[in-house]
Amino acid sequence: MRERPGGAVCEHCGAGAADCDGDSSSGSDSDSSDRGAPAPARPRRRDRDEEGRARNARPRDGLGRPLPYGSPGVARQPEGVPRTPTQSLTEAQRLLDDGMPFHAHEVLEDAWKAAPEAERELWRGLAQLAVGLTHAARGNATGGTALLDRGAAALAPYTDTAPYGIDFAGLIAWARELTGRLTRPGTVDAAESAPRLRTPGEMTEKRPTEDGV
Repeated sequence: MRERPGGAVCEHCGAGAADCDGDSSSGSDSDSSDRGAPAPARPRRRDRDEEGRARNARPRDGLGRPLPYGSPGVARQPEGVPRTPTQSLTEAQRLLDDGMPFHAHEVLEDAWKAAPEAERELWRGLAQLAVGLTHAARGNATGGTALLDRGAAALAPYTDTAPYGIDFAGLIAWARELTGRLTRPGTVDAAESAPRLRTPGEMTEKRPTEDGV
């Protein structure tokens, strides 16, 4: 995920900086030995992928939470994989069903980056719903509610045309139901609470009209 320069949220889906790839470690190389204190450790070099792009290499658990370096974790989704819309939806649904909404969000964010202008809010809205479920499963009711509301609002303009067989009305209803659950005590199981992205049996790749709906 990319952050806005100097920002605290993901440029695409609005997830908090703690969920993004950027390495926020900082430090100083100045020598403090004259004060009797040990010199501070040099900051860890920023992780980069095979193409040299900044990408946090820390292992993460099934909900995308960073683990200590060297810990076993759940593999991140590779960035920049070319997929058709149907392939993106199928892969994201698999990850949601497996209780990994953070990883589903990475697939949907890839689709956001590759989408034509008329579809950008569509894919960003789906990614925001996945991040909202991630926060909900982590116990962050405030963050979950904010992302679920934001994602539902982004999807609303597509309800009438339902491109790619996406169940927009169902997803919006799901987001509202989940936000209601977040006002009550209890935990959210990511797999059990996973939404259905498409209408059952719907495989069409109908594209939005030029005005984006």
